[in-house]
Amino acid sequence: MLLLFFAPLAVIIFVPFSSVSLLFGLFIISGLGMAGIGMGIMHDAIHGSYSKNKYVNKIMGYTINLIGANDEVWRLQHNVLHHSFTNIEAHDDDINAPFFLRFSPNAKINRLHKFQHLYAWFFYGLSTISWITTKDFIRLKRYYKMGLIKDKKTYRLGLMKIILWKLVYYSYALILPLAMSGFGVGMVILAFLALHFVTGLTISLVFQSAHVVSDASFPLPNKQGNMEDERLAHQLATTCNFSPNSKVLSWLVGGLTNQIEHHLFPHISHIHYKKLAPIVERTSKEFGLPYHKNGNFLSAISKHFKMLYLLGRMELPTVKK
Repeated sequence: MLLLFFAPLAVIIFVPFSSVSLLFGLFIISGLGMAGIGMGIMHDAIHGSYSKNKYVNKIMGYTINLIGANDEVWRLQHNVLHHSFTNIEAHDDDINAPFFLRFSPNAKINRLHKFQHLYAWFFYGLSTISWITTKDFIRLKRYYKMGLIKDKKTYRLGLMKIILWKLVYYSYALILPLAMSGFGVGMVILAFLALHFVTGLTISLVFQSAHVVSDASFPLPNKQGNMEDERLAHQLATTCNFSPNSKVLSWLVGGLTNQIEHHLFPHISHIHYKKLAPIVERTSKEFGLPYHKNGNFLSAISKHFKMLYLLGRMELPTVKK
């Protein structure tokens, strides 16, 4: 995945050519590598499951910085908030959407949402553009205000690290191609945006097809502020697998075809999910717990499309039991 990301950029920077289609093709291939790094390397590493050695995990976790995002912001967003509060409105940052998107039946609805099943895909393609520009800064500040970052010194250090890593990313992903490729500024920027559109769309579809579908639950705390299900039952209710038999797709998306196993055992490397899945499914059925799965990726995307459509038309908050 690292080679898939860096090799096309190296060709753009160091190999003279004049084909616009080749320029776009190389950037798009690099985008697939970027998605692969995000799902197959840094995701395990920041969960501490890439290696038994914590220093190896720390080093490999920095690969998210190499693709323009930030390891510490991701850890708080994903490990702390998403995994602790999966599909819980206002707590799971993966479903805390901007005003024009609605990912939970418990979120406020507006007139725009009626069309979100049509336009959401475009904004998925822009999601990593948000990563490399504003999102990390916004979330770092918000997590500091929430108390997830312990003090002002840590916050300022985190802010400095974000700025420095982004400068490193922009230097080889955009500035060097602009300076060395021989193509016009506008053409290189368009190709760079194509890279991010592919990356953003790929990553968004993988994660959204696991949680924002009709099979998944969107529970709320009871009057005492507690969740009714214990942690593992909650993860089973709010998470869905897809393409359980596809080894190729599983490799491409870092084992996230088995999102259930990942949410139950985030400390275990994704290469073991396929072997865990039959045990988890059998045990879930034995105890009368849900085990949601879709036959293939297209059916999972179709269910997500239908869920976007339904969420755009739900006038009152509803909770799927």
